[in-house]
Amino acid sequence: MLISVSHLKKKINEKWIVKEASFSIEENEKIALVGVNGTGKSTFLKMISDLEPYDQGEVIKKNGIKIYYLPQIPHFIKETVYSEISYINQQNTHPKEDFEIKSVLTKLGILDFNQNINEMSGGQQRKLSIACALIVECDLLLLDEPTNHLDNEMIDWLENYLMKSKNSIVMVTHDRYFLNRICTKIFELDQGDFYIHKGNFETYLENKESRIEIETKAIQKHKNLYRKELAWVRAGCQARSTKSQARLNAFEQLRQQRFKTQEKALSITGNTKRLGKKTIELDHVSFGYNEILFEDFSYNFLRNDRVGIIGKNGCGKSTLLNLIAGELKPSNGTISYGETVSIGYFKQKDLSDVSNLRVIDYIEDTSKVVQDGKNKITASQLLEKFLFDKKMQYTTIDRLSGGERKRLYLCKILMEEVNVLLLDEPTNDLDIVTLEILEDYLDTFNGIVIVVSHDRYFLDRVCEKVFVYENKTIHPYMGGYSDTISQLKKEKGYTRNEKKEWKTKTIRLSYMEKKELAQINEKIPELEQKIQNLNNEMNFVSDYETIHSLSLKRDLLEQELEEFTMRWMELEEKNEG
Repeated sequence: MLISVSHLKKKINEKWIVKEASFSIEENEKIALVGVNGTGKSTFLKMISDLEPYDQGEVIKKNGIKIYYLPQIPHFIKETVYSEISYINQQNTHPKEDFEIKSVLTKLGILDFNQNINEMSGGQQRKLSIACALIVECDLLLLDEPTNHLDNEMIDWLENYLMKSKNSIVMVTHDRYFLNRICTKIFELDQGDFYIHKGNFETYLENKESRIEIETKAIQKHKNLYRKELAWVRAGCQARSTKSQARLNAFEQLRQQRFKTQEKALSITGNTKRLGKKTIELDHVSFGYNEILFEDFSYNFLRNDRVGIIGKNGCGKSTLLNLIAGELKPSNGTISYGETVSIGYFKQKDLSDVSNLRVIDYIEDTSKVVQDGKNKITASQLLEKFLFDKKMQYTTIDRLSGGERKRLYLCKILMEEVNVLLLDEPTNDLDIVTLEILEDYLDTFNGIVIVVSHDRYFLDRVCEKVFVYENKTIHPYMGGYSDTISQLKKEKGYTRNEKKEWKTKTIRLSYMEKKELAQINEKIPELEQKIQNLNNEMNFVSDYETIHSLSLKRDLLEQELEEFTMRWMELEEKNEG
């Protein structure tokens, strides 16, 4: 056992972070921490790592335990990329070899090892902080939103890396595929209450649904009892004189009892402008700054298109949205719009320019009344549907968490009467409840949805088509993210991750299997030597393009070695009877 926690309590002002929590973290456990934005997940991680005090409770840690905490906003000590990660590596008892460091940096899209950190974008700095976390020798790794700013290929790589890691991990993430594949246990924070779910994300959903059902019944039972007792208390004076003090005290306790508000999915349908026959037409569009990002792309959007856009970071996904929004002009080609087109654009922004506004004022700046199907609701009622209660509505934006700001910005965009929604990374920092709210809303949205996202579950849930960036060309595919990746693998003959079925009719090895086993016994040492040669070569290479190329070759060889090893184990097991 690494950590044992009992009766942990924490309150900030009038808000409970956790009312009572007792749990343990074992060796090699992969744990997720989930909850609505603003519940205190980051504070909870800081308490585990001794960066934040707790009010009550006991935290017992294994002697000599090493804990590394990756915050959402990274902090660096050195000036350049390589000096920073080398400084972190020097703290290790057994420092990583040079090729390992370069390989991790390359996988996360950091190719200029000598770049000044202050000149990097926020996304690139975030990737550097992840790279530093991954090379640290520790017993417990605490990760706060590790998948933000990573493209789909990087997320796949990070998944596999963490699954193979021997560290115990507690992570805050809203990537549902990521949760389902990696986690063996889930901690849930719900308005100060703490729950433990043994299993992956699917188990958590089943448990939570059962709990909400039980709590809903309890709330209804409480209301019925309260009405009955209230009628008794309001009886005439003659009856009142005969009432027992015990029953009056019981009624007072019942009156003061409060059940927490259940999370409710957004039921607003909005009021979109009718979209005519002509929508948005891209005709042989190309765009680039110093060099071409993509070229010769044509597409006519249908009236209820649900399109996802995927590709590596920096390939021009957000640029395409800016072009469609009319904020940029194509280098070549044309973009034309139907007369009825009205665009709402959710960008990657943090609302720092309006941080002094109150939440309600920010929303009412768009409209004080919103059409909800055939009915009208106030801006305040809409905010409640987005999980901003009355008290929070009169809070200034600068007091909101990053996820709450995202949710507020999303609310403002969705209340506009638009028929084309452009969403640029809408899922970053959003909690699972808000993601489900957004997904349910998009199901009923009467118009076009175009989304750039690295959230694979979201893309599968929402999109019916996917635009894939590759080699400065945009290729449209039918289906969601998983369908698209499957089609891409088939096109490239890429099946190395698919499990092969080896059917055997007899217990003994056949002649061909004996021959295969002999070849594998020769092949495995060859592959191991090739991998070692690449490792040695990467130690003495500083050109990042060469390192990237060598790293890719090394990954392919390691995958090939793994497949041969698995096949060798199957044949040896069969050979032994």
